[in-house]
Amino acid sequence: MAGLFISFEGIDGSGKSTQARLLADTLRRAGHGVTLTREPGGSAGAEEIRRLVLEGATDRWSPETEILLFTAARRDHLEKTIRPALLRGDVVITDRFADSTRIFQGITRGDLTATVDTLHDLMIGVEPDLTLLVDLDPAEGLARATARAGSEMRFEDMGLAFQTRARAGFLALATRFDRFRVIDGARMPDVVAADVLAAALAALQAR
Repeated sequence: MAGLFISFEGIDGSGKSTQARLLADTLRRAGHGVTLTREPGGSAGAEEIRRLVLEGATDRWSPETEILLFTAARRDHLEKTIRPALLRGDVVITDRFADSTRIFQGITRGDLTATVDTLHDLMIGVEPDLTLLVDLDPAEGLARATARAGSEMRFEDMGLAFQTRARAGFLALATRFDRFRVIDGARMPDVVAADVLAAALAALQAR
C-alpha cells in the first residue's frame, strides 16, 4: 500500500488524541493527504460497536467478548477506512489500533495474548508503519481522563491499578516492535508535538 500508516497508543489521559490531531493538522498544512481516524470506530459499523465497548458497567463484557467486539470493529475499520486511504497514498493516523487490544484485553485482566494475536493474524494482518506511544504516569493520566468525564468512561472506571498495568504493558510492547517510538507525554503539548512530528517526518522520508 502506497500510504503511510501511523498509530498513536497510550493509557487513557496520555494526550495521544490531542497529538494525533496536531500531527494531522501539521501534515495537511505541509500538503500531505491525511486521514485521521480512531479506534474503536473510524467507520460506520465500528462506531456502533464503540458505544457497546466504551459505555456501561466495567463488568459489562468479559475480556474474551471484548476481544471479539474490538476485532470486529477493527476489521470494518480496516476495510472501509484504512485500506482505501492507504491505497490513495494518504498518511493514515489512527488514535489506537491493535496494540490497544494486545494490552487492554490481552494482558491487563489475564493472559489472553495468544488469543489476541491469533485473531489479529486471522482477521487483520496489518501493523502500522510507525507507532507513537505517548507515555505518562498512570495517576496523572487517570486524573486527566476523569476530569473530562463523559459517557465513554468504562475503562477509566477500572481504576489506577488497571491503568498502571496497561502502561507497563505498552512499554514492554515498545521493546518488542521496532516500529514503536516512545514519546514523553508529561511535557507541554507543543513540545510533545515537536517530537511526534520529527518521528513522523523520519518515517515519511524512509517510506
